[in-house]
Amino acid sequence: MRALLVDRSLPSGLRLGEAPAPEPNPHQALVRVTATSLNYGEVRFSLQDAPEGTVLGWDAAGVVVRAAADGSGPAAGTPVVTLGTDGAWAELRAVDTDWIGTAPGGADPGAISTVPVAGASALRALHRLGPILGRRVLVTGATGGTGRYAVQLARLGGAHVIASTGSLRDHGDGLRAQGAHEVVAGPLDVGEPVDGVVDLVGGQQLVDAYGLLVERGTLVAVGHAAHQGETFPYGALFGDGGRHDRSIVTFALPACAGLGRDLTWLADRIAARVLDPQISWRGGWDSADDAIGALLERRLHGKAVLDIP
Repeated sequence: MRALLVDRSLPSGLRLGEAPAPEPNPHQALVRVTATSLNYGEVRFSLQDAPEGTVLGWDAAGVVVRAAADGSGPAAGTPVVTLGTDGAWAELRAVDTDWIGTAPGGADPGAISTVPVAGASALRALHRLGPILGRRVLVTGATGGTGRYAVQLARLGGAHVIASTGSLRDHGDGLRAQGAHEVVAGPLDVGEPVDGVVDLVGGQQLVDAYGLLVERGTLVAVGHAAHQGETFPYGALFGDGGRHDRSIVTFALPACAGLGRDLTWLADRIAARVLDPQISWRGGWDSADDAIGALLERRLHGKAVLDIP
């Protein structure tokens, strides 16, 4: 089968080549991939650490060509959206059926392929906050793929949404169009306390955002774009003065159970145009170098999609 293979002799670290087709385990379906979306973490970290010849990729949409032998998961011919720790950048992918969601017939595979990491991370982070109807929710790093999903989903959930971005001029109007009630340059510009935070930045922004939480408020640490540690000043973790029972929650999407249901729910809403996948780059997988360069240089806000012929 054709695949994007790790090749460090090339500037992008990838080349189109031939790889053995995967042989599914009994609890896995074989999926013909038609589109994949890229994530900053996989091109920034996974790509630099992977052995030569590896097929990487987390997100993919396609069609089941062989159902799982154990009878779990969708039947052959079903359009699906899939999540995995590798294997998405290839024509064929073996996927655990727990990490497969079904997609509506006729839905755009490129749009659906943006769902797994970005959409599911945002959805599960908001679930962790608890009921958000009528609550104030801050999303830091709101211009990335996960942030844009978090803004839209928080608005759908009835929250008062505050989006934080490093460039108000470039992204303020877009974030408001996606559902943000307020757009700020950082947590220190938030005027009133918040009930929950979906943090995609880490570092000092996480520290500042934690200080905004009301009693029993929760911050979910989803992303770490700042590449900095968190240093809390003395007294920041005191529980007096209305600060009782505030939480910082760590997050790892692969550790979440029941992801197939989430992927199906998100794919349905993408197909119905209730959610906007926010695709800001799209092209064939022979142009992957361009997309990866834009991601690494932080020139791309939203999702990059590769169509696989």
